[in-house]
Amino acid sequence: MGQKKDLTGSEKSKIVRYLAEGCSSLKIAKLLKRDHRTIKRFIQNSQQGRKKRVEKPRRKITAHELRKVKRAAAKMPLATSLAIFQSCNITGVPKSTRCAILRDMAKVRKAERRPPLNKTHKLKRQDWAKKYLKTDFSKVLWTDEMRVSLDGPDGWARGWIGKGQRAPVPLRRQQGGGGVLVWAGIIKDELVGPFQVEDGVKLNSQSYCQFLEDTFFKQWYRKKSASFKKNMIFMQDNAPSHASKYSTAWLARKGIKEEKLMTWPPCSPDLNPIENLWSIIKCEIYKEGKQYTSLNSVWEAVVAAARNVDGEQIKTLTESMDGRLLSVLERKVAILVADLFLFCF
Repeated sequence: MGQKKDLTGSEKSKIVRYLAEGCSSLKIAKLLKRDHRTIKRFIQNSQQGRKKRVEKPRRKITAHELRKVKRAAAKMPLATSLAIFQSCNITGVPKSTRCAILRDMAKVRKAERRPPLNKTHKLKRQDWAKKYLKTDFSKVLWTDEMRVSLDGPDGWARGWIGKGQRAPVPLRRQQGGGGVLVWAGIIKDELVGPFQVEDGVKLNSQSYCQFLEDTFFKQWYRKKSASFKKNMIFMQDNAPSHASKYSTAWLARKGIKEEKLMTWPPCSPDLNPIENLWSIIKCEIYKEGKQYTSLNSVWEAVVAAARNVDGEQIKTLTESMDGRLLSVLERKVAILVADLFLFCF
């Protein structure tokens, strides 16, 4: 119901006259046909019956302060708007204004998770980038494992829930309910696999080699031509089961050795394009917060999602390697330029 109008000037005069005559606030309300609370409020403060809200003037920032905010945002990644403005000694700015100002010069981001890289790791990444800069990456088979759980990568998904609707209740299982270990590879525009590691098998050097023999070599590699095998480069990361002497010697007996077995820098999953394939598959199988009740159902979802990945998507991933290598080398150049600048000044 809408609010009634404020007391008029004539009504206020009548209230004063009725009060002088000894009338009560309730009687005055009946005479004026107004709410007695309005009359009582007017009598108490001798002002208008209902105060209008006075908006506080918004704090404006100067061009100089704006430059300070921009510098602070660059120096304080992932800081809140309040922390950024406080570091500039700018006060009195409401949150909505702070966010509007920052939206023109920054964006909200989550912190990126990546392995810690020390100086040795960075040097090895740069050496690796130099070594393979002229490589024809269309001939490289990029491989890796992925573990998918019944409840998703983070246990449960977040999302918008409509008003009046109840959020779905996620299942809770003892020990997380388990998951499936998947191996796959990509080369040029082709997906190799995916292949499922048998439940309960721990991938040590022996079981890893046996797994490759039963899946990759028997079901895919043996069907390829001799010229293809001669030119193919096999890539795997530095997991203990991959880089052990046993696995290296076993692959050498299969003809994958020396220049045909790509060396890999430590702590560098960001350089492996198959990691992006895992993201595509996981987004598909866990969309809308989907959960699974059995290992078979989650494996079937992985296979279905992998089939939906077309050759163009895979080709885009494998062709991104030149850019990934250049980004590693550009970081080295940027560090050298920064060091030179500090040395000069």
